[in-house]
Amino acid sequence: MAVYDLEEQEKLDDLKAWWATYGKYVSAAVVTVAVVVIGVQGWRWYQHTQAQKASVFYQAVSQAARANELAKAKDPATQLEERFSGTSYAPRGVLLYAKLLYDSGDKAQAKAQLQWVIDHASEEELKAIARFRIAQVLLDDKQYDEALKALDVKTDEAFAPLYADLRGDILASAGKNADARSAYQTALAKLDAKSGYRAFIQAKLDALGGPLPPPADAAAAPAAPPPSAPGR
Repeated sequence: MAVYDLEEQEKLDDLKAWWATYGKYVSAAVVTVAVVVIGVQGWRWYQHTQAQKASVFYQAVSQAARANELAKAKDPATQLEERFSGTSYAPRGVLLYAKLLYDSGDKAQAKAQLQWVIDHASEEELKAIARFRIAQVLLDDKQYDEALKALDVKTDEAFAPLYADLRGDILASAGKNADARSAYQTALAKLDAKSGYRAFIQAKLDALGGPLPPPADAAAAPAAPPPSAPGR
């Protein structure tokens, strides 16, 4: 029994010595982990609370947009920008507000709101929509070079046909028909073969005249034999 007590005492002494050396580091690590966990949970709670509040203002903007009431959309859109810019609701609400401004004829303010979306949205899809609409505003104002610059960015392939189509509209309006045809052809090449939007782009391409693009299955079709020389 005495031997057992001696061994236990030695273990306790070793533990005390170890704790005296490393205890402060262990305590610091435990406190750090606790602070991180609390911080993460607190941040999640804050984000959830912010999103809930932002959703109320987004619904207000959405309702105003459906009713085409610009005045009623202004305050909730401003709240989204100033107080809830970090939420996903803010850029969506501002896009709706920008459309109301554009439809009312206030293109300058519409463009400013769209630029806000580009500067603050975290989702590339929303930025792509905002750039597209800014280019439309610039096209309306006959600022063709600036409109083309707005579209001169790398974007998701889903937007490529729309960007190319609008680029064709801008170039056609600027009188650059050859470049416009090329842009429309690019739009058709990138657009789904079953899309009903193809007919709309094709109509604009036909209206420009010039050579028509080859059919989509031209590469798979066998080459036609060269025509015989006259008189042979």
